Parts: sequence; structure tokens; C-alpha cells
Amino acid sequence: MCSYTSRAAALALVVGALACSDRPPGTAPDAASGEPAIPSAAARPELLARSLALALGDPAFRAHVKAELDRSPFREHKLSFQRFLAAERGSGSDALAAMARGTGLAAADLARTAERAIPLEMYLPVPEHRRAWTGDANVLVATAIADHDPPVAFDVQGNRHVLDPERPPATPVIAVVPVETDFTTAPAKIGLFPWPPFPPPVVPGLYMSKAHFVDDFEGWLKGGPEFEVHILGQKGQTDSLTDYQCAGEKQPLPYYFDQNALDWSGSVMLLSKVQLDAYNAAHPGQNFRVFVVEDDDTACEIKANRDIMGNLFKAVDGAYKAVTAGNDSSNAIAKLFKRANAFQKLWAAVASFFNTNDELVGTAVEDAVVGISYPGYNWIVKGENNATNGWLTLGVK
Repeated sequence: MCSYTSRAAALALVVGALACSDRPPGTAPDAASGEPAIPSAAARPELLARSLALALGDPAFRAHVKAELDRSPFREHKLSFQRFLAAERGSGSDALAAMARGTGLAAADLARTAERAIPLEMYLPVPEHRRAWTGDANVLVATAIADHDPPVAFDVQGNRHVLDPERPPATPVIAVVPVETDFTTAPAKIGLFPWPPFPPPVVPGLYMSKAHFVDDFEGWLKGGPEFEVHILGQKGQTDSLTDYQCAGEKQPLPYYFDQNALDWSGSVMLLSKVQLDAYNAAHPGQNFRVFVVEDDDTACEIKANRDIMGNLFKAVDGAYKAVTAGNDSSNAIAKLFKRANAFQKLWAAVASFFNTNDELVGTAVEDAVVGISYPGYNWIVKGENNATNGWLTLGVK
């Protein structure tokens, strides 16, 4: 009984400290189960981030964490936080034990907290921080659930800091944030594009060969952006839109492309000729939109408030008399993807509680319709309030 009481008191003390910092408190001890309380969903990432920060007060543990991050084969040297804890448990570098010692919690209680938290990943999201951090104690551990939320950070003494969501601090930051990475298959080597030794034959269809965006639409704690291009068309015979195809970093060839900066060039298919012909046969006289998002958590699944997305279409369609879609206009002389009327303006989507809304970069409009052009590009990405958020090069092969 004394053991249970001390464990419950320790967990309540830690959760209470987080709650006093304008965060939701944890739940009360579960008297029926005889187990200490598990913090609320909102409090768990903060508790885990603080526990990791306190553990990093140990030089040996810091060196171990840095080595694990450095050798991660994933982009930006990311680690699955829960897998890291599970793999280390019982080893000579037991992360759970190190984290529990700093907080005064039992390792089993901390393990239960991690298991019941949303899937998390850990890494240094700012490239300059990755280069600068040598494994010393000048480091913060920060967390935030939604993109652009003010990150809550802890130093190695466990002190809590609220950071600027738009500008990273000079101190290196290890992020513990909701998972964006597919950790099921490790890439062979960071930075290698998974092309086969020889380029595959060109499949007829609509392609993108260049893209430029004016912003990365990603908070610094979430690392590099994950741009995706979606083909939106008529849903059945309704006046609503649905997603027909996505191109992005989680897609197989030929729909794979990985843009983590403002500029990209290459060749990625957005819609095959077979798909295009099937769409036109099923939806005569209906055209489709080329729509760009910066994905936050769930690859190739648009999670956006329908009103925000609808207002975006309303503003852009109103500015250009709804000539804001496109279709295959190829003939015997030339293969062309040209402007066309957009008829569908409604989008039904519900944002997940834990996954943040994707950033809506915008819908592509042919440059001749917009009335502006950029050398080497032919479609302009127009976002909320008809803002110009980028430009693309689209063409039919």
C-alpha cells in the first residue's frame, strides 16, 4: 500500500506541476484498479518531454541519445519515441529508467504513460541545431500537438519554457511531437532517392516537373515541409469534390516526389492517362482541380475544415470566373493541359482531434487566367484570400 501511495503521489506531483502551467490536469488515481493515475491525453506529451529533458542531465545518457539520433536512417534523423523507449528497456542504456529517475516516477508508470500517448517521434527539427548540438547540456526538449502551437519546452533541470512558434531559439531543441514518419520501413540511406538504377519508361499522363512555394507552411518544431499534390474531381454525380489521386513522399512510383524546401524539380505523375480518360468518361463535361497541401500528420489524406476549404475555392473562383480547373486538351499536334471551368466547390472533411489540420497551400490556376507568369512555370497556386502561394510547371506526356 505504501508503494502504491508513493507512486501515485509522485505522478500526481508531476502532473500537478504541468497543470499549474495552464495545462489540463491529469486524472485522479484509479481506485478500482489500484494503479496510479495516467495523465490526461493533453498532459502526456509534456510529461514525457519533461522526463526526457531531466534524463538528459546525465552526460552518458545525452551521449547515448545523440548517437541514436545521429545513426537514424530516417529523414531528419528521426526516431519513433515509443519504439526508442521499448527497445531500450532493460538494456544497459535503459531510457525509461533514466527518465523515471529524473521525475521520481516508477518506470512502469512512465511506460504506461508512453503507451497511452499518441504516437510520437523525436528529433532535432532545425538543421542548424542538428549541426550545432554536440551532446552537451545546452539543449531543450519541446513538444506541441498542433502545428504552430507555442512549443512547451523543458531544460535539463526540468524548468518549463514556452517558445515562439514561428522562430526557433538559439538553444538546440529536441522535439517530441506527433508522428509524421512511416517507421515501418527504414530507407537504405538518408538523402537517397529511391529510384531504380535506370529511369522507368514514361507512363502517359499529367505530370509536374517544377514547383516553387513562397513559404514552407510548416512550424519550425515540425521540421521540413511535406508538400503533396492532389487531384480533386467530381464526387459521383454531385456538386462536391473528392480526391482522385495524390502525389507525395509516401506514394509509390510514379506518384512519388519529396519536396522539403521551397523549390523542387524532377518528374512526377499527378494522374495517369488511364485515370484521366476514366474520369472524363464517368464525368463528361466536368473538370478537375490540382490542389496543393502541406501535410501535417496523415500522408495523402486531406484533413481540413470544409468551411476554410470552401472559402478558399470561393475566393479563387470569384476572382477568375471559375476558370480554375484543368483538363487534357491534347490534339494531334500537341499534348496540352489547359484551363477549364471548375464546377464543384464543396469539400467535406473533418479534422482529427489529434492530427492537426493540413495547411492548404492552394489550388492551381493557369497563368494565362491569373494574368501573371513566372519564367519556366505555367500554373499559379492560389490560396486563401486569393493569395499567390506558389507556381508549378504542369504538362501532359
